Amino acid sequence: QVQLVESGGGLVQAGGSLRLSCAASGRTFSSYAMGWFRQAPGKEREFVSAINWSGGITYYADSVKGRFTISRDNAKNTVYLQMNSLKPEDTAVYYCAANAGGGSSYSRSYDYWGQGTQVTVSS
Repeated sequence: QVQLVESGGGLVQAGGSLRLSCAASGRTFSSYAMGWFRQAPGKEREFVSAINWSGGITYYADSVKGRFTISRDNAKNTVYLQMNSLKPEDTAVYYCAANAGGGSSYSRSYDYWGQGTQVTVSS
């Protein structure tokens, strides 16, 4: 069992930055790939980024490539999402998720989910 708690969301102007954190409970955090997804009002949940268990392989949606960076610290049981050059279209609730099977852009591959953190980017 893995429990995930996101933090770091908030209100930021376009062009600004935020860093999201996702703290995981449990001793097996380092065995899970981790992902970030987001859901805007009236839209389906979409993949943002993922990272494998060691941090050596990362994946990004085209919409965030070059602006967002995913990383993890297995000693701290935490995964991060550094978001730069934010745009109003990045406004959404951001969720982190854990996947025992490896990095994936498919939400159905993930076994555990956090409660989400709101990110709002004003124009």
